[in-house]
Amino acid sequence: MGPVPPDVNDLLKFIRPLHEGTLVFVASYDDPATKMNEETRKLFSDLGSKNVKDLAFRDSWVFVGAKGVQNKSPFEQHMKNSKHTNKYEGWPEALEMEGCIPRRPAAS
Repeated sequence: MGPVPPDVNDLLKFIRPLHEGTLVFVASYDDPATKMNEETRKLFSDLGSKNVKDLAFRDSWVFVGAKGVQNKSPFEQHMKNSKHTNKYEGWPEALEMEGCIPRRPAAS
């Protein structure tokens, strides 16, 4: 018998009701891939993530997106877990990201 899938309901309860224009900041800890299901991956994709569909076991991932974003977010980094490139034993290097998130224009 394999590992018991984690309960993603708390994450879904947080993401589903977000209002239009709400910013979402994500920094993964441990393993984001096994903590998601198809619905959570779709929701993060709708928030502007281009890498969420490719997250795998122990990958590192940081992301800033928004509810109602029209394009993919430029604020995302993803580092694959690979025994050939991992900085730490069994773990990829930590990611850092900085930048200025533009204000959304006021509705006219």
